[in-house]
Amino acid sequence: MNTLLLFFALPVATIILAIVLEKILRNPILTAATFFAIYLIVAFAAFDEEFLVFVIIYTILAFIAAVIAEFFYRRCEEQHNEHCRWLCRNRQTNNNTNENVITLSNQDIARIANQLANIQNNNNSNNDSNNNNCGCSNDVVTANITNNTTGGRTSWCCYRRR
Repeated sequence: MNTLLLFFALPVATIILAIVLEKILRNPILTAATFFAIYLIVAFAAFDEEFLVFVIIYTILAFIAAVIAEFFYRRCEEQHNEHCRWLCRNRQTNNNTNENVITLSNQDIARIANQLANIQNNNNSNNDSNNNNCGCSNDVVTANITNNTTGGRTSWCCYRRR
């Protein structure tokens, strides 16, 4: 058996493929079991009984690489989820405040209505190209438009953020 193959190529390939398989399966034990089965077949098909020791060593190496990869995947997922929770909290806080009241003229109301219609058309044609995958991107934004001449509420303009 080639020493370079046993001590360098197969361990490096095992680590890299274990990380890739862990990304797909998300189960370190299943990843290690898959490597054990593959190396066991290779041991009896291409090598002799002495390779069984390397089968066990490579299986342990695959398991360790899968556990480390799973740790990093969960850590990144938790950071992403925390970022999304932060975004959702800030959006809810900003959308629920009634401190910003703007009085508009009839021309301003018509212009805003046209702009909202254009935004809605662009969002429908973009097909969610700027979605941040946080699950809170469908917040409803409400604009309370007040008529300047009557001082009363004339309309509510609502649209969904994309």
